[in-house]
Amino acid sequence: MIWIEYAITGLLGGFLAGYLGIGGGMVLVPVLSWLFSRHPATADTAVQMAVATSLATMLFSSLSSLLAHHRRGAILWQVVKTLLPGLLAGALLGTLIADWLESAALGKVFGFFALLVGMQLLFVADQQRNLPLPGMLPATGVGLVIGSISSLIGIGGGSMTVPWLLWHGRQIRNAIATAAACGYPIALAGTFGFILLGESSPDTPALGYVHLQALAGVALFAVLGAPLGVVAIHRSSPLLAKRIFGVFLLVVAVKMLLA
Repeated sequence: MIWIEYAITGLLGGFLAGYLGIGGGMVLVPVLSWLFSRHPATADTAVQMAVATSLATMLFSSLSSLLAHHRRGAILWQVVKTLLPGLLAGALLGTLIADWLESAALGKVFGFFALLVGMQLLFVADQQRNLPLPGMLPATGVGLVIGSISSLIGIGGGSMTVPWLLWHGRQIRNAIATAAACGYPIALAGTFGFILLGESSPDTPALGYVHLQALAGVALFAVLGAPLGVVAIHRSSPLLAKRIFGVFLLVVAVKMLLA
């Protein structure tokens, strides 16, 4: 049954990563936290392991989504290059904070962010403006914030990157594609940090905080789900899916905040 649960989780997470550009971590982290909390060997660090495994999964699902967007010529690579230093540094900083927090506290941090994202999806319309893109130094600061929050809670950062790009006059499909590309360095640096910081138990198939069985099961189906999401975003309006997912996130937020 656990492998079936990993498969369903990965398929949904991968699809949403490609479709909404918000990263499958908003699905993976709460589900994996619940799965890991059921086992005594992983219960004490369930949220850290969920965050780390979510980021490791994105090494595969984000690459699949990234390549699908790149083939359509939708990624703004110059923007990715400008944000890159901040994204990498921020992702490492986020792992340090996550390792320092207790699992329950980290779960509440995730719940609070899920609440913000859920409300954004439900009540805030995508607003395209025409602000000029900032220079290298301010962009590094933006990347630092996006990277640190993303690795702290195990997401790809699209919920922050997409609105930021829309404010700077980029089209929604370009914003989603570029957010997918920005998610990969976050996943890479974050996974590296969590591997170094985590202490594996002999009873747990893990590398640092990264749960290897969950990674294998979720990543395989996330890779299958991400291109489906990319196809869907180029053929439809994601408005209904955003509303449904927003409600889902509010439910998750309440559960994690009250746990």
